[in-house]
Amino acid sequence: MQIDRIIYPVKTLGPGKRIAVWTIGCTKGCFNCSNPELWAADKSKDIPVPDLYRYLEAICSKNHVDGITFTGGDPLEQAEELLALLALCEKLTGDILVYTGFKIEELDDRTVNELSRHISCLVDGRYEEQKNDNKSPLIGSTNQRIFLFKEGYRDIYSDYLSKGRCVHNLFYSDKLISVGIHNKDK
Repeated sequence: MQIDRIIYPVKTLGPGKRIAVWTIGCTKGCFNCSNPELWAADKSKDIPVPDLYRYLEAICSKNHVDGITFTGGDPLEQAEELLALLALCEKLTGDILVYTGFKIEELDDRTVNELSRHISCLVDGRYEEQKNDNKSPLIGSTNQRIFLFKEGYRDIYSDYLSKGRCVHNLFYSDKLISVGIHNKDK
């Protein structure tokens, strides 16, 4: 799976202290995308799924991890590898969140079934700058939708959504990056 970065702890892409995984590759080209540097595929950053899982497992064994978030790029542009990884990650945490620019209706039935089996939350839809209302901490624009697949996480996500947006700025690989859902410039 092509991966750009893995950061722990992240508190701005879902509830609690999370591992965030940024995948590489996205063909959507959304205007003002927060990560356009992740659009182009990069085979030099390919990590076999078993190795990636072992890395995530090592983080979980040494830290309190509330959940894992997959973002990008678009994780579902590497759907087969992602689905294999999700089945493994379910052993690490029950709360897995996946962001995708695809609408759920654009995904094949098998992918939707596997997602609903292995993850707690899916955020779907392309980012649309003109629909960024500067409010939700989980979606960038109001056309995006939140699908909660595991009822046991409803209260945790409701509480998270009630708190509003925040971003976390940190240094990663000698670069300052800003993690979270950003407000649109007014």
